[in-house]
Amino acid sequence: MSKRAFTLSPDLDWSVQRVVVAGAGITGKAVAQALARRGATVHVVDQALTPESALKAEFETAGFIADDDELGAVVEASLMVVSPGWRPDAPVMKAAETLQVPVLGELDVAWILQQQRGQGPAWLTLTGTNGKTTAVTMAESMLLAAGRRALAVGNVGRSIVEAIDAQEPYEVLALELSSFQLHRSHLMRPFASAVLNISPDHLDWHGDFAAYRADKAQILERTTNACIYRAEEPITRQLIEQADVAEGCRAVGTTLGVPALGEIGVVEGMILDRAFEDNRREEATELAHVDDLVDQAAHTIANALSATALVRTTGVDPNAIRQGLRDWKPQPHRMTVVATIDQVTWVDDSKATNPHAAAASLASFDDIVWIAGGLAKGAEFDELVKHAASRLRAVIVLGTDRDQVVAAVRRHAPDVPVIDVDDAENGAVNLMQAVVEAARRHAVAGSTVLLAPACASMDRFRDYHERGQLFAEIVVRNQS
Repeated sequence: MSKRAFTLSPDLDWSVQRVVVAGAGITGKAVAQALARRGATVHVVDQALTPESALKAEFETAGFIADDDELGAVVEASLMVVSPGWRPDAPVMKAAETLQVPVLGELDVAWILQQQRGQGPAWLTLTGTNGKTTAVTMAESMLLAAGRRALAVGNVGRSIVEAIDAQEPYEVLALELSSFQLHRSHLMRPFASAVLNISPDHLDWHGDFAAYRADKAQILERTTNACIYRAEEPITRQLIEQADVAEGCRAVGTTLGVPALGEIGVVEGMILDRAFEDNRREEATELAHVDDLVDQAAHTIANALSATALVRTTGVDPNAIRQGLRDWKPQPHRMTVVATIDQVTWVDDSKATNPHAAAASLASFDDIVWIAGGLAKGAEFDELVKHAASRLRAVIVLGTDRDQVVAAVRRHAPDVPVIDVDDAENGAVNLMQAVVEAARRHAVAGSTVLLAPACASMDRFRDYHERGQLFAEIVVRNQS
């Protein structure tokens, strides 16, 4: 089949495709398996698929061509499917462009597969700089409480393609989508979509904030029923106003205050709906109470409102909303209290991988020993430090871009001591041990030691999970 003749449609015949799958992780494996079942010749490429690697042997045992020759594979391809995170300027992407090999992301593959099955779940999609996993797992919890066959998928760590191929079809999928996934989204038609918030992140990947914002906005395109925005985040309403949605699609707002017509909001702790009830012009329907949440922080409530609006588009009733919020449990490394030792509270918010997320953490405590630094991803820290300065007792810094954090502290909190414990050669465990020891020396009774790095972790740790896990383990071990 000619590369130039390739068209995206439900009539796509996979059996004549030679597909390069770029990425050997969760997404790559699921896509490779799904397309191979449909007769495609699949070639998986990844720098981890070295000749002697166990991962290469695993793929080859499953019947795939698998190696680290990315550029060589593209020459023979009729199509390439790219896992999230592969940069647009990567050599393999440039080669595909030169050779006119079409490039898809998992979202478009999953959408095509669903159309080909002739049936499939409603897609409830959400994105944002922060709060995505919290909101999507809340949505899943409420859908399950309503008796729906539902699953949270996407950036939450479960493959979208795998869910589409489930033997017993799901009724609803709640999709957490990153800017990387949305960068290559051109086909999906969500039933409802939500944008939680937008602030600068991953600028090293996208190039600038305008490009990052444009990719996030892709989640709204072609939405058929409702687009959800936040009144406290005006940029989310602007994105909806600019989106090309289906005729009849409506905008629904959420607010931490009194809801206006067409919004879900909060009054005296009650979560009230003035968006989905027939008599919404005259009265509001109580859906739940903020006390139903295990965590009543403002950002958690805001995420609950967005998740509630999403599932209300599918008719989930108030009883299921309330029960789902009660059943929901926070994910690890998100504002998790690890221990309280000698009246010092130790909090793991390793998932705070950008300044916007760290700001919510820092606003939640007073008298903070802040652990910060890592890979900045093009972010700046001045506004973050400026707003938190009065609450900082000390700052412990680590990671490749720690000097940027230090500079911001020097400008906006010059009296706050900064302790640099970074040692790239000493290993993750020893580094975190040094972090904890430094924090312990500077904390006093009533302090909070807060791991909210405002940076990505991969320069010193495998991921944010390892960073948070090591922090928690060392704190608890020192306690005993």
